[in-house]
Amino acid sequence: MANTSYPASYYAASANPVPPRPALQDDVETDVCVIGAGYTGLSSALFLLENGFKVTVLEAAKVGFGASGRNGGQIVNSYSRDIDVIERSVGPQQAQLLGNMAFEGGRIIRERVAKYQIQCDLKDGGVFAALTAKQMGHLESQKRLWERFGHTQLELLDQRRIREVVACKEYVGGMLDMSGGHIHPLNLALGEAAAVESLGGVIYEQSPAVRIERGASPVVHTPQGKVRAKFIIVAGNAYLGNLVPELAAKSMPCGTQVIATEPLGDELAHSLLPQDYCVEDCNYLLDYYRLTGDKRLIFGGGVVYGARDPANIEAIIRPKMLKAFPQLKDVKIDYAWTGNFLLTLSRLPQVGRLGDNIYYSQGCSGHGVTYTHLAGKVLAEALRGQAERFDAFADLPHYPFPGGQLLRTPFAALGAWYYGLRDKLGF
Repeated sequence: MANTSYPASYYAASANPVPPRPALQDDVETDVCVIGAGYTGLSSALFLLENGFKVTVLEAAKVGFGASGRNGGQIVNSYSRDIDVIERSVGPQQAQLLGNMAFEGGRIIRERVAKYQIQCDLKDGGVFAALTAKQMGHLESQKRLWERFGHTQLELLDQRRIREVVACKEYVGGMLDMSGGHIHPLNLALGEAAAVESLGGVIYEQSPAVRIERGASPVVHTPQGKVRAKFIIVAGNAYLGNLVPELAAKSMPCGTQVIATEPLGDELAHSLLPQDYCVEDCNYLLDYYRLTGDKRLIFGGGVVYGARDPANIEAIIRPKMLKAFPQLKDVKIDYAWTGNFLLTLSRLPQVGRLGDNIYYSQGCSGHGVTYTHLAGKVLAEALRGQAERFDAFADLPHYPFPGGQLLRTPFAALGAWYYGLRDKLGF
């Protein structure tokens, strides 16, 4: 069987050492079989193990191989569609439950890092940067909205203040969220996997789930083994393929591109981001960036619908970086990579249950670092019989893409073109 290794990213090159994990080659029994060793699967496994469940995790490649080990590394609160949009869609009662959870994922990450002593370069502070007065008005509304749900670690930044935290002349203002922040995402996943194993959980790598045998005692088949479980959690997200056809029909893998510069040195790095906050702008097709522990600039942006890998990632992202920081024109790019996230039509996560014993969460729509950690807790609660928070997500409407899988890519790309035009024209 082919051995799938990490893509050539900065994160893979700077990952903490980990023990080799075997492929599943036997038939095993467990309480819960988790499909996918990304954040959703690892968070679920940890919460379940902490509550006495026996857990087996199947990973098609390596821990954190997908979006969990390739993303921009930013801890961003709420969901890809904010609480006010949810409220208009589902009403105040359900929105209140979801709003109360919108800031929990970041707390879970910090609790995990502290409890299990995970070395992942955790830094506090995230900035939303406004390029127009209209975007600044949106941030003012967002601050009022988040404060309505008890989230108060927020500061509006005028043009003078934002220049103090990011050396980019493009911005008219912004908002600082001190409960946001950034991490080395692959090292966070690897640390969580080690925590899973420290509690008796078992992780098999190079063990893709190829078939789920549904029924009272479901069985997950891999190429060389199988897992019989009381419950299954499907946490494959953009890398699930067609394992569960009814989930594939309502989502679309999309690619995002990331580059990492050579080390900038303390002086240049500090001049760009003096407080070491991470930044994302307020465009629909947004750019995001931050410093690494060894003072490189990680810069990401762009979306490829259908998850094709671009031929030249640096050619796509470097001009975006230089627009923000022209002072980096002579800086070398050491790494460029792409990773897939899963988009839903509503841009809200899809959570639910198939039959009595198969649970799933997918479709973070580019907002997954915090949400996936919350999702793990919510899924674990549901398996323990505490379903109120699970039901709040499960009751969100799930829409299929118009025209099915054949037309979902051009449909989404057309929508992105429209919103990208709005970004450029400033309306």
